[in-house]
Amino acid sequence: MSPQDHSRPAQPDPGGGAPPDVVILTGMSGAGRTTAGDVLEDRGWYVVDNLPPSMIPALMDVTADDPQRQRVAAVVDVRSRDFTTELSVALSDLTDRGWRPRVVFVDASDEALVRRFDAVRRPHPLQGEGLLLDGIRRERRMLGDLRSNADVVVDTSNYNVHQLSAKVDSLIRVDQEASLRLAVLSFGFKYGIPLDADTVLDLRFLPNPYWNPELRPYTGKDAAVREFVLGQDLAGRFLDHAVQMLETSIEGYLSEGRRYVTVAVGCTGGKHRSVATAEELSRRLAHLESSGVQLTTFHRDLGRE
Repeated sequence: MSPQDHSRPAQPDPGGGAPPDVVILTGMSGAGRTTAGDVLEDRGWYVVDNLPPSMIPALMDVTADDPQRQRVAAVVDVRSRDFTTELSVALSDLTDRGWRPRVVFVDASDEALVRRFDAVRRPHPLQGEGLLLDGIRRERRMLGDLRSNADVVVDTSNYNVHQLSAKVDSLIRVDQEASLRLAVLSFGFKYGIPLDADTVLDLRFLPNPYWNPELRPYTGKDAAVREFVLGQDLAGRFLDHAVQMLETSIEGYLSEGRRYVTVAVGCTGGKHRSVATAEELSRRLAHLESSGVQLTTFHRDLGRE
């Protein structure tokens, strides 16, 4: 059956168990799409790289009845013409057939992308006769709507290959019974705000343990720093309001069918205040797990100093 022929659509078998997992890997050129695809392939996924979006339904026709290909990932990029329109049509087609594809958008800052293209001495696919940054900005404008509607955005600006692999690995190991995956991520503002953050909490209004010589060597995971940060009245009041705000937001996310949400908690260096607060915030939100929320905590910049 050709991609345009829908006379005999492939439907998941109601009596044959769950349909295949379908992941669409897309995002900015140079942000790590191929690396993310390699991780999935190493974990037993059937991965097709550089697939035109219009071919995704045909790919699912081929794999739907193959028990060895029950987890399928398609890596797609902007090299195909009419990329966004074709991908939108393909996603609608899959949804109409009973599948629910997950769109993973891999992103990175302009600075990180320029550095990576310079390192491999290759032009950006949309650069044309212009500058490298022109191609990056053109692609970012083209993919803006897709990024906004993606199930999850992975910011690889500060990741090496091993860290990106761990991030993708954590995404594909999400509990299938979970209605929403909530990640609480600590970070340092001096390393940049995470591009994949849905909510950003700024802890720089609190006194910084860095300026205390006795506390400076420790992190927000250590009791002395944790007590210094969380023992302040402002920290307690801030956490009370943050928990209330997040509980309201999560209720809305659940009703809207959102599957991935990232709450980023930042301080200057991502070592003391943000780490202690992220750990406490996760502890206070743990009760949401009984409502189908899977909660994880990451510390992006811990250990970078």
